[in-house]
Amino acid sequence: MLTSMTGKSVVVTGASKGIGRGIAQVFASKGARVLVVSRNAEEGASCAAELGNGASSFAADVTNWDDMERMSRSAADRHGGIDVLCANAGIFPQIGIEDMSVGQWDEVLATNLKGTFLSVKACLPYLKRSQSGRIVITSSITGPITGFPGWAHYGASKAGQLGFLRTVAIELAKYRITVNAVMPGNIATEGLGDLGEDYERGMAASIPLKRLGRVVDVGYAALFLASEEAGYITGQTIVVDGGQILPESLEALA
Repeated sequence: MLTSMTGKSVVVTGASKGIGRGIAQVFASKGARVLVVSRNAEEGASCAAELGNGASSFAADVTNWDDMERMSRSAADRHGGIDVLCANAGIFPQIGIEDMSVGQWDEVLATNLKGTFLSVKACLPYLKRSQSGRIVITSSITGPITGFPGWAHYGASKAGQLGFLRTVAIELAKYRITVNAVMPGNIATEGLGDLGEDYERGMAASIPLKRLGRVVDVGYAALFLASEEAGYITGQTIVVDGGQILPESLEALA
């Protein structure tokens, strides 16, 4: 059993739905005081109310530095500091490279990669004061390991996050802050549902565990990386994909 998270101050960006909601749910269930960060104030407030356990919400855009500064100050004021940042906010609009505009490319990189940088930078003064500061980034298998048509911008942003974390892990080690990432495969979220039942069935068939992941599966991986027990792990990644990246082909699963 991991050391209790009770009373820990945890910030989760992009937390009102999808994987972020699952991460927030897991931390709140373990007694952490969670700040649910979302661009949509109503969705964030609804999520925080559902989580309970002292969770609250904050409306902010991770691409906006002023918003991130206000977010970190609010978390510190409400919870007495910040112990854990889960930099999860991300978007994945699907469009082929031939049709992708410069603006569409910039939007994804701004949210997924620049947003990670800004949230980390804003929370850093408070994480430095924690006895066990933790940063957990939500990357993906798409980009660092695999590719999928329509997600060139998304894949680039997710690979970029891993390059970011490896250097930042070195820089922040002197403050006893660890920096790691979870790399989800196909997780059952609202966004994935938009791709249709045929897509879901096809993806499940290509996964050794024969199911899509749950958002809390990613949440528990993040919880471990944020724990006292993971204090000697930094600059690393955990793939959460049910074995999806293992088979060379579907024939391996026959």
